[in-house]
Amino acid sequence: MSEPKSPTPTPGDTYKGWLFKWTNYIKGYQRRWFVLSNGLLSYYRTQAEMGHTCRGTINLATANIAVEDSCNFVISNGGAQTYHLKASSEVERQRWITALELAKAKAVQMQAESDDSGDDFPAVSPNSGQGGDCRNTEIQSTLRTLNSKVEDLATCNDLIVKHGSALQRSLSELEGLRVAVDMGEKVKQVTERATLFRITSNAMINACRDFLSMAQSHSKRWQKALQTEREQRIRLEETLEQLAKQHNHLERAFRGATVLPPSFSNPALGNKGGVSGKADASDEDDDNEFFDAMEEPAEFITVPADPKYHRRSGSNISGISSETGTDDQSVNFDELSLASNPESPQPLELEPVRQRRTRIPDKPNYYLNLWSIMKNCIGKELSKIPMPVNFNEPLSMLQRLSEDLEYYELLDKAAKSHSSLEQMCYVAAFTVSSYSTTVHRTGKPFNPLLGETFELDRHRECGYRSLCEQVSHHPPAAAHHAFSEKGWTLRQEITLASKFRGKYLSIMPLGSIQCIFEKSNNHYSWKKVTTTVHNIIVGKLWIDQSGEIDVVNHKTGDRCHLKFAPYSYFSRDVPRKVTGVVTDKDGKAHYVLSGTWDEKMEFSKIMQSSKGENGTEGKQRTVYQTLKAKEIWRKNPLPEGAENMYYFSSLALTLNEPEEGVAPTDSRRRPDQRLMEEGHWDEANAEKQRLEEKQRSTRREREREAVKAASSPEEAVTEASINDSPLKTDAKEPAPASSEISDESGHPDTYQALWFEKMDDPVSGETLHIYKGGYWEAKEQGNWDMCPDVF
Repeated sequence: MSEPKSPTPTPGDTYKGWLFKWTNYIKGYQRRWFVLSNGLLSYYRTQAEMGHTCRGTINLATANIAVEDSCNFVISNGGAQTYHLKASSEVERQRWITALELAKAKAVQMQAESDDSGDDFPAVSPNSGQGGDCRNTEIQSTLRTLNSKVEDLATCNDLIVKHGSALQRSLSELEGLRVAVDMGEKVKQVTERATLFRITSNAMINACRDFLSMAQSHSKRWQKALQTEREQRIRLEETLEQLAKQHNHLERAFRGATVLPPSFSNPALGNKGGVSGKADASDEDDDNEFFDAMEEPAEFITVPADPKYHRRSGSNISGISSETGTDDQSVNFDELSLASNPESPQPLELEPVRQRRTRIPDKPNYYLNLWSIMKNCIGKELSKIPMPVNFNEPLSMLQRLSEDLEYYELLDKAAKSHSSLEQMCYVAAFTVSSYSTTVHRTGKPFNPLLGETFELDRHRECGYRSLCEQVSHHPPAAAHHAFSEKGWTLRQEITLASKFRGKYLSIMPLGSIQCIFEKSNNHYSWKKVTTTVHNIIVGKLWIDQSGEIDVVNHKTGDRCHLKFAPYSYFSRDVPRKVTGVVTDKDGKAHYVLSGTWDEKMEFSKIMQSSKGENGTEGKQRTVYQTLKAKEIWRKNPLPEGAENMYYFSSLALTLNEPEEGVAPTDSRRRPDQRLMEEGHWDEANAEKQRLEEKQRSTRREREREAVKAASSPEEAVTEASINDSPLKTDAKEPAPASSEISDESGHPDTYQALWFEKMDDPVSGETLHIYKGGYWEAKEQGNWDMCPDVF
């Protein structure tokens, strides 16, 4: 209506011009012709395409406009469409931003008026006879009057612009006069034009007053009709929602789908996973690749137990078949629940002895050009190409292993359990909880250097201490040892194997995790599932966990079989679903676990089991009658602003915090990782390349010394027997290259871990690096002379 107060060259509703639009990592920004008209922003490859081919359009009424820097800005309508645009200059960008904001305001106003008119007319449509016709006639008459007033306002606006411009020209000419003779004539002309401008302004004011008066007189009546329609719409939506729920319930019952416990059947949980699992939609929907398109049938069904089991205790229940899964030592799980136990440790940030940081510098918004990586590959072997830190997060793999202890309270509770089966439930929940931090963490952790360590001393706050060491480089392997004063010890050795399959990357952790409880001498072991990173080439990265885990108690023979369901676009199940059954050494089921690996886990005590009907593939499924499900674990909320801090949890934010007294090989002292955290990515890339070359040189020197030491045949045989290990490479069989540093000679690596020793575990029968002691004593004495020069 009025002229926009912006430096835009065209003050009307249409604005055109050239902008650079981001297309993909191959082509980068491309020049496109953009047209802003009637609240819609459209773009074409050239101006000639305007008459026949539109490449894309976004509605500003529902769009969000954000400025990134001096020339770049982003327009997004909630994920379905996102335009990354760049202007030729800061002035040009400001012109577009001003025009877009004005167009958005008008579009929102037009949409609101359209919604109001759409609600008003149905309000009178049910009326029949002369009453309805009279109301329609009255509304039509009012709208015609209002339209005429709007036309009057537009006419007055045009006149004000016209006379205002003429008045401005006269004033400019008046300032330029030098001869007093012409002064009187010019003053008279200015006075006349000022009078015309005043008359037009008064007309504009009167028209506005009439329009406002008429609008106010009819607004109450229209608001009442609008409120009636809205209430009716809400009632219809609620009725439709109830019908949809009933239909879904009947359909699931008919198909024999898994019936989760009532407390877990939360519609919000299903909605939560569906969006993030598919990733945000972009301009090209075909960029998103889903892991699985088939829904696997459930292996078992859980149904509520007979009410008689709720009225009796679990120790003396009669009338139950031999399949009944009751414990001889029944313990009230309500009292052992993490949520209700008053002795349960509080989260890390509530009772800190030391005030630890809650923020790190925000992640810089650096643009990564694929050519900037490929141009450094010319003339080099592929295995020697250093990957930039742009793909990383400022934590090492050793620190990611230590993140498994974020929910250490589960192991504290397990140590207090008197029943091995109940203890198994806590250990299984701890196993699932270690994946909760990976749902948004698409950044790659730094590969640890050989001999690099990381300590996590939370003895005063949480009662445990943790130590990790990179014990091998070909293949890369890390050993981890943690012990708690609450009576548990956790140790693991992990080697990562990966396979690139075009659009996604599969990461398969090799190795074993063990947990030992001092009081009961229960010895548990399990392995990790496969992690899949989707949309490696094109699209938004997203992570899924899939596979099966068997948690085994080697002392009692108890077992928990956990199944991580792969994400499927066509599945009716909850995304990221995890199910499990706890059985004793005889195979009798006692507990059912269910939940998701990114939010929570629940367990239900099995009161009776029986064989049910055949499933979709002809397999007979077991039906478990269970008590009401109880929550055993829930993910801690992410700190505020986590999306700008690599989606780190509260514990992850503290892992790279500088600490006094740590070993010189600690990951906190790694310079390239520190530079990346501080936002100096160019310096971090240079430092990372220096550390990698230093490690290659150290390895070559160590191999030369090994060759000298094995100068005689006897010494060679002795040296070979000492270094005979599954984690050591063989000269006849080249070692697999790591993702960043290659093995240049193919000779066996003679490196010996400093704090860990490779040995056989007599209980599980596995061979792994076990902590041999001495680290914490060296820290107390401040004696780190034995540590190698890693950084």
